[in-house]
Amino acid sequence: MTGLRTGIVLLMIVCMIMKTTKCFSGNVCPAAVAGQFYPADRQELETDVKQYLSAATKAGIHAPVRAVIVPHAGYVFSGQTAAEAFAQLDPKVHYEHIFLLGPSHHIGLAGASVATAWDAYQTPLGTVRVDTALCQHLVDENKVLVFEPRAHDREHCLEVQLPFLQVQLGEVPPIVPVIIGTEDYYTLQDIARALAPYFTSRNLFVISSDFSHYPCYDDAERVDKRTGDAVASGSLHAFLRALSDNADEHVRNLSTSACGQAAIAVLLMMAEKEKGLEMHHLAYCNSGDSPYSGHDQVVGYHAFVMTEKEKTKGEAEQEDTTKQGILRETSKEEGSKKDVSIETKMKKEKTKEDKSDEATATHTSAKSDIADEPFVLSDSTRQQLLDIAWKSIRRQQVAAPTNPELLRKGGAFVTLTENGRLRGCIGHFGEDVPLWQVVVAMAHDAAYRDPRFQPVTPDEWDQLSIEISVLSPLKRIHDISEFHYGQEGIYIKKGWHSGTFLPQVAGEVNWTKEEFLGHCAQDKAGLPWDGWKDAELYTYKVEIVK
Repeated sequence: MTGLRTGIVLLMIVCMIMKTTKCFSGNVCPAAVAGQFYPADRQELETDVKQYLSAATKAGIHAPVRAVIVPHAGYVFSGQTAAEAFAQLDPKVHYEHIFLLGPSHHIGLAGASVATAWDAYQTPLGTVRVDTALCQHLVDENKVLVFEPRAHDREHCLEVQLPFLQVQLGEVPPIVPVIIGTEDYYTLQDIARALAPYFTSRNLFVISSDFSHYPCYDDAERVDKRTGDAVASGSLHAFLRALSDNADEHVRNLSTSACGQAAIAVLLMMAEKEKGLEMHHLAYCNSGDSPYSGHDQVVGYHAFVMTEKEKTKGEAEQEDTTKQGILRETSKEEGSKKDVSIETKMKKEKTKEDKSDEATATHTSAKSDIADEPFVLSDSTRQQLLDIAWKSIRRQQVAAPTNPELLRKGGAFVTLTENGRLRGCIGHFGEDVPLWQVVVAMAHDAAYRDPRFQPVTPDEWDQLSIEISVLSPLKRIHDISEFHYGQEGIYIKKGWHSGTFLPQVAGEVNWTKEEFLGHCAQDKAGLPWDGWKDAELYTYKVEIVK
């Protein structure tokens, strides 16, 4: 009987362990920083996390949560800040996947590494399943995504998020761990394109990032406020500009404004393609607020939540009415290939994005008559634009002008050359910012943020030549016969892919119109050579200032 009782007890212990850890027969990625960044003891860890969550502020967020931005430091420094974001997750909402994005702290990568080798991640609270099939699919379909084991070994930025998810959600859906090892702008765009089909209300994105590293306490608060305000705006451009402005200040001991800036940028890139999202800033602290750290060198921590915008009752009713109308029209047009809308060709997860793109195209088309108006800048305006660009490059203050031509909203490209060779070129499409502000931003970014070149140095200023291409509003065309090759620029857009050639490019090459479109599709938009044939095409005119 003693042996039987012993056997029963052992069986009960095994069952309890299996229930606790959710053991997997496959490979499990062991916890790398348990006992360092957070307690290794299960009970102690669970108690700590529950205390952090219970102390979190109830932000009154009722809209669906699409993403959180949380720190990845030791819990004694940033645990409460992280909890402010995780506490906003509704345990009753069942996500299909959780995408975990964070920076590589140990190795560099040409793109990002997706964990395909482990069936689960281990924490003292148990295991969290990895959707290895989806991870492998992402790697197989996207050259910018690979699996590099060293990127995940000893990496803490994703691991420290798991206990919060385990406690807050109870049952954690399958995860997709992504470690980003580059800050190259165009590579990050490729990563965003690869992940964009999954950026829907069905999935949660967890972005792991600390903010300022190693300035003194007061400097950290100032720098982190600038960066935090930019992230809170939801604007990628504002975020990149804040990083640049922080670097330009040469703050003592500041090594980075955000160690996870690549992951944040990917989130903002995806969010820009979808209307109706908003960012909520929930909390800030730095390590100097902890009794375990001094004030001489600190690390900053922010917590954000990105949600869908809450709809009023009237908006919701209108949306339902619109959806019903779309369904009726779709039913009528079924079988007509010509009239099939883009969203019917895409996955359900892409429906909202596609409808947003269609609405934008319609809005732009309605303005097409504006693009045909005479587009001429006065001599004084041209000179003012050049002065503005030079001041921006030389990091001088630019006062707001009173010239109405400079106050109108529009896009522009700023091209820098040095001894006849390209030194930087950055542009902005859109009619959302006054022209003078666009030139300020684009001149600065062409000089200091074109990822193809090293930043311009003060020694080079006198060697630079500036060319400003002021853009007319985009005009949607439906046949290339409407495109006046050599007189207009072309903008090609298909889903996440977009690219442009300024009209002056035609004078630098010996291409036909079709070759011009083919090169733009292939070289600029990342589409196949003939991808322009089923893409959205826009033309625009430019006024060249130099």
